[in-house]
Amino acid sequence: MANEIPRSATTRTAKMASLPLSLAGRSVVGFGRQLVGQSGTMVFSEIQEKTAEQVFKVLGELKGGAMKFGQALSVFEAALPEEIAKPYRETLTKLQEAAPPLPARVVHSVLAKELGEDWRDHFSLFNDKPAASASIGQVHKAVWKDGRTVAVKIQYPGAGEALISDLNQIQRFAKIFQLFMPGLEMKPILEELRARIIEEVDYRFEAEAQQKYSEVFEGDPDIAIPKLVMASDKVIVSEWLDGTPLSKIIAKGTRAQRNSAGIKLARFHFTSPDRAGLLHADPHPGNFRLLDDGRLGVLDFGACNRLPNGFPEPMKRLLKSALDDDAEALYQGFKEDGFILPEVDVDPNLVLEFLVPLVSPLRTQTFRYSREWLREQSARVGDPRNPTAKIGFQLNLPPEYVLIHRVTLGTTGIFCQLEAEGNFRDEALSWFPDLKPLASV
Repeated sequence: MANEIPRSATTRTAKMASLPLSLAGRSVVGFGRQLVGQSGTMVFSEIQEKTAEQVFKVLGELKGGAMKFGQALSVFEAALPEEIAKPYRETLTKLQEAAPPLPARVVHSVLAKELGEDWRDHFSLFNDKPAASASIGQVHKAVWKDGRTVAVKIQYPGAGEALISDLNQIQRFAKIFQLFMPGLEMKPILEELRARIIEEVDYRFEAEAQQKYSEVFEGDPDIAIPKLVMASDKVIVSEWLDGTPLSKIIAKGTRAQRNSAGIKLARFHFTSPDRAGLLHADPHPGNFRLLDDGRLGVLDFGACNRLPNGFPEPMKRLLKSALDDDAEALYQGFKEDGFILPEVDVDPNLVLEFLVPLVSPLRTQTFRYSREWLREQSARVGDPRNPTAKIGFQLNLPPEYVLIHRVTLGTTGIFCQLEAEGNFRDEALSWFPDLKPLASV
């Protein structure tokens, strides 16, 4: 049955292996063109665009770890120059929520293995046509034996082996992705993503996180979490959650819908560590819905960071120091918490100058995210010719904060895709009470 996964491991490996080879060829051509007088910046820009085009094309054809990485990558498209991002935005949206479905007989075989040969007795109705599909599984709409409409998430046969193979390949090519995402350190994100995706293969782990979330957010006026019905190693059954996918809100939503989705997404991420001891670690639009009653629906809990003590205190202290414009306290905190290695000496004021614009959404009563703002920030911290950017290259990211860093970047990407506007400072203030009220900033 493993052979029924749409792409073989050999085919996936060959496709990903084509990336560095194509890049090398383009780099040689680019060097030659510089020799005949073309601008190095212009040539690099062209190589960057073509590399991005091929990466998106290859990832869009893959399942397993490669497609999962594509989903994570897609939330950063708002930071790409418009001439690169625009042609692929529709492709990336499809990547987040679409993949070729498994044949019905394979689906039935998985259900029989996981739930027993009498698996149909659990349902009064089961739709063989999947309602959604993604990287390692697909979802079928069904009616549980008690009459509840449910989502049945079924893992692809052989998904675990495919994930490990794909992710091992992707890690080898980390530097390639940085060519069209300058300034973003891909290696630790890939390492963290690899660990979480391998963990994600265990649906019981996911079910435990979903159960905790649904208990904590039950009756919440802003956040909706589908209740767990049952789970096995490869199958999860949970209550069905209707709503408009965030990808559609990004594409065609009203201003009110965009703002509502943005502020509620911020509320979910700010509050989850303290309320549930968890951080939802798969921030891409396919995992969120805007319900008719205005709540934000959250799906897919396979990748969750355990934070039993809530949001880490060092992160709160560093945020407070940046918002207070306290360069020395920020520098000392960075040193103590491993963001600046002992042998590195950096001007505290330059560290503050590097970080302050990134927390600008929390320095004003109302802030509107945009693709333009994200591109400006990406250029500011990613261009090695920029003096401020050089500070970023001297900073370290401790392993325990890699996941929080990824979630923060991914969520910011969604805010910018939504172009969400709202009082994000008060959202943070409600859960980080040590921050000063706006009037005293």
